[in-house]
Formats: sequence, C-alpha cells, structure tokens
Amino acid sequence: MFNNKNIFFKSLLAGFLLVLIINSCAKDSDGNAPGQTLPELSFVDVNVNEGDVDQTLSFDVTLSGENKTNAVVSFSAVSASATTGDDFKVLTEGKLVFSPGETKKTIQINLIGDESKEFKEIFTIKFYNPISLKMAKDVATFTITDDDDNTTGLVIPTTGYATPLSYPGYKLVWADEFDSTALNTNNWVHETGAGGWGNSELQHYREDNTSFLKGNIVITAKSQKYGSSNYTSSRLKTQGKKAFKYGRIDIRAVLPKGQGMWPALWMLGSNITSVNWPACGEIDIMELAGNLPNRAVGTVHFGANVSQHQYKSMSKYLTGNKNFQDEYHVFSIIWKENLIEFFVDDEKFHSITPADLGTATYPFNKPFFFIMNVAVGGTFPGNPDNSTPFPQSMVVDYLRVFQPM
Repeated sequence: MFNNKNIFFKSLLAGFLLVLIINSCAKDSDGNAPGQTLPELSFVDVNVNEGDVDQTLSFDVTLSGENKTNAVVSFSAVSASATTGDDFKVLTEGKLVFSPGETKKTIQINLIGDESKEFKEIFTIKFYNPISLKMAKDVATFTITDDDDNTTGLVIPTTGYATPLSYPGYKLVWADEFDSTALNTNNWVHETGAGGWGNSELQHYREDNTSFLKGNIVITAKSQKYGSSNYTSSRLKTQGKKAFKYGRIDIRAVLPKGQGMWPALWMLGSNITSVNWPACGEIDIMELAGNLPNRAVGTVHFGANVSQHQYKSMSKYLTGNKNFQDEYHVFSIIWKENLIEFFVDDEKFHSITPADLGTATYPFNKPFFFIMNVAVGGTFPGNPDNSTPFPQSMVVDYLRVFQPM
C-alpha cells in the first residue's frame, strides 16, 4: 500500500512537471512565440464618398519589419451605421497570408451607391488570430460620406429684394414658401433623366440634387458622373398639380453663376400634351446665362410647330458691380388677357401683347404650370469650361400667385 502511494505521488509530480514544460513552450495568447521579433501589421482608416453607383475600394494592409515565415491574420467586417449588403460588401476572403518577404495585402470592398440623402455611415474591419505577426491596433474604421448632401458649404444670403404678401386689388391664391424639409408633392413633381432636353444640355436631372435649407428650396448643379452624363442637377414642375391663368407671380431667388450655367424659372401651357411645344406657349419669367451674372432674361416662345418656332426676349441688367448671385432678387410677371409684363425687383423691363407676335397665334390666354431647373450647358449659355465653379445652386425662397379680387 505504501508503494502504491509512492507511485501515485511520483506520477503526480511527473504530470505537474510535464504541464510546466508544455506551458513554458506554449505560444503567447496572441498566437506568437514569446521573445520572437515579429513584423507589425498596419493600416490607415478610410474616408470615402459614397457615390451614386457601386464602386470597388482597395484597402491596403501592410507589414513592417522582417517577415521570415508565413504571417497570417484573420478579419471580418462589423456593421455599424453602415450595414453589410445594404451599404457595402467585403469581396476578399477573411484571411490574409503574407508569404516570407511579402509586405502588402489588399482587401477588396464593394461600396454600394445610391441616390438617397444619408448621414455619414461607419463600419469596421476587425483583425484577429495573428500568427507570426503583431498588431498595433486591430480595428480599421471606414467612414462613408454621402455625396448627395447639396448644402454643405452653401451660404444663404441674408439680404436682397423682397415683395409683400398682399397687393391692392389682388388676393393670394397659391404659394409655396419652401419652409418644409421635403418637397411638397401636392405641388411639385420631379422630371428626371438625361438626353439634352432639346437644347443640347449636358446634365442628368435627379431628385437628389434638390435640398431644403433655411426656408428655401435649393437646386444644385454638380460636376458629377452619372450614367452617360458628366453633370447632375434637378428639374421640378407643377404639371398635373397646379396651373393658373392670369395674375401676378412673384419668385424670390438667388441664382448660380459661371460659364455654362443655365437657371430658369418658367411656365408651359397646360395643353402641351395635346398640342405640343411651342404651340402650347412658353413664358420664361427668368433665365440666366452664367457667364453674364448681372443679366436676367424674360422671354416668350410661340409658334404652330417646331419649324415655326419664334420667340420674343428682353434682358434686364443690374447696375454697377451687382449680380444675381450675391443676394435675393424677385422675378415677376403681371399677366392679363392679351398682356404679359416682366419685372425684376418691381422694375418693368419687357411686355408682350398679341401685336408683338405678328400673324402667329397668341397662346398665352389659358392655364400654365410652373417649372424650376438648373441646366448645365446647352444652346443658350454654352458649355462649362475650366473657369466654371462647381457645385452651383439656385436658391428659391418663395413662389406666390396673386389674382384679381
């Protein structure tokens, strides 16, 4: 019995020594043998614009120091405000193996683009289970900035001309003061797409180039690749929502500038779907060629068909060094039967009567709807060049329609 106890304690001691030997030879908790000089894994956090279409991001991970053997690290993506599948997708398998002497690996990430306005979004890549390397940090942070925010850096003027909410002999029958944070779909609809719009324009019209800021609607033209176009902007209309015949119309706005910019506040006859343009008539309350930032133009278009298209136009220039970009101006028409008068800041500069159209049919005694847009390039302003600043915005404070009591 004594011998059995002796054997038992000897066996216990031998087992204890074996554990000590195994532990002394074991690797540290990070998977690397103690005392070994290891290369260090490093990377740089990423900030990137989302874009409107998918893009592939190449994320580089490097080793510094001497890499004598295969160095291995695993990784996985961790969703946060940006979520996998909706905002991004990691394309590279979740393990990096650096061969001896190899110092760089690349993780491919698909960033999923869209046209929705969003806050900055974040996701991370977590590195773990390092073998034959060490890590100064184990998490890479990816910040996706939404390029659909049109108001960053935009300065809204605090000065300029304004008109009243009432006039003797008139009543306010409709207005949009643009005090909301979203488009009033009871009043407006977006027109989208590319194709030149009959004027050799260069932009692709998108909903996401429309924003709301400080009681204004903002249409922003960008130098931005979208589909086959190199520029984007917005175009809105009240067709099918709001149409009017006669009255006083006031639109308070700040206009963009630069070669190739073409902002417009205008109207088309509601019968355009049956008689087409220009037989429906067109009233351009304001349009501007950005290379002449101190000139606003008032125009009417008419004619039985495109081959018989005619127009009558007149310009209003601001004096001195003033232009239409520095502060608000009000563009108005007073529209009666057989008469349209054009105003800038209550100064009349143009008028149209049936006599001005000669033998052509006068199409302006019927309902018209509104359009607001900023075109880029085209037959009126010419195309942008290296002098054109982007982005450029048209800021509209209000649109008001008054009619006789």
